[in-house]
Amino acid sequence: MSAPGGPRPLTVRRRPGRLRPAALLAVLLAACALAAGCTGAPADPATAGTPPSGPPAADAPATAAAPPVPELPGGGTEIFPGRRMAALYGHPGAPGLGVLGEQDLPRSIARAEDLAADFQPLVREPVVPAFEIIATVADSGPGPDGDYSAESTVETLRPWVDEARKAGVYVVLDLQPGRADFLEQARRYTELLRQPHVGLALDPEWKLEPGQRHRTQVGSVDAAEINRASAWLADLVRRERLPQKVFLLHQFQVPMITDRQAVVTSHPELATVLHADGFGSAQEKLETWNTLHTAPGPAGLWWGWKNFLDEDTPTFTPRQTYDLGPASPVFVSYQ
Repeated sequence: MSAPGGPRPLTVRRRPGRLRPAALLAVLLAACALAAGCTGAPADPATAGTPPSGPPAADAPATAAAPPVPELPGGGTEIFPGRRMAALYGHPGAPGLGVLGEQDLPRSIARAEDLAADFQPLVREPVVPAFEIIATVADSGPGPDGDYSAESTVETLRPWVDEARKAGVYVVLDLQPGRADFLEQARRYTELLRQPHVGLALDPEWKLEPGQRHRTQVGSVDAAEINRASAWLADLVRRERLPQKVFLLHQFQVPMITDRQAVVTSHPELATVLHADGFGSAQEKLETWNTLHTAPGPAGLWWGWKNFLDEDTPTFTPRQTYDLGPASPVFVSYQ
């Protein structure tokens, strides 16, 4: 169907032909000779070759109903505004990369639950505990594939994803791609992203151009590469009949996402979150937050915020975090 105000569908009308009575009789006799059970009524060309209408025969197999879409941690199938998330950020077993790696899996689940409980009294909607797991870690060396990114295996991450599901913890897989393409890396984790409680994050800080190295400049990505990844993820949600997924974009400098206004946010399968990253004083973080809000960008973004326990001076309290304006963050992570 055309969109409202768009072009009308073209209806082709064929001019009726004219047959002499004798010719018409010959046609009917020929049709009856070829078709068993002819009643003498000519077939309607508009319905020829189509199955008969009416209820199916008693022995016809019933059409299986589509399975229901599984619910998210906290209930429902739409991410926001029906919940918020409080996440531990990092890589399993690597305490230098964030608080997620400072303890084992059971204690990480308990710590995420405690974190969500700190935020819960401030809002009416449920605050869901979450992990933001760095699945591909920016690497100082090129590695065997030359992309300056160390990719975790699905087998390494699976216990964290599976136990999180059992505990009602949402999971976001974070990509630090080096010289790889974001979509190329996301495809590695298709098996995990098929699970209803797993979303995806892109971190342009760690996206390298040829000749660049990590920590010598801040990386960047264009909207076209982001849009390829989001289109693929949205298609996965549709095909697998999954609930809506978090699609999170890290940013703390405007040039990190070039032509941000061209980022597609209209996929109903995804909740696209612009995540204000970066550490520093309270004033520096607020300046980053305000700059990101005033920079040209697409409509339809949700907003996220990162608190650094060691680098921020001081770290924002849950109340200070949720009191940020003009949009209170729906996804808060701790590194």
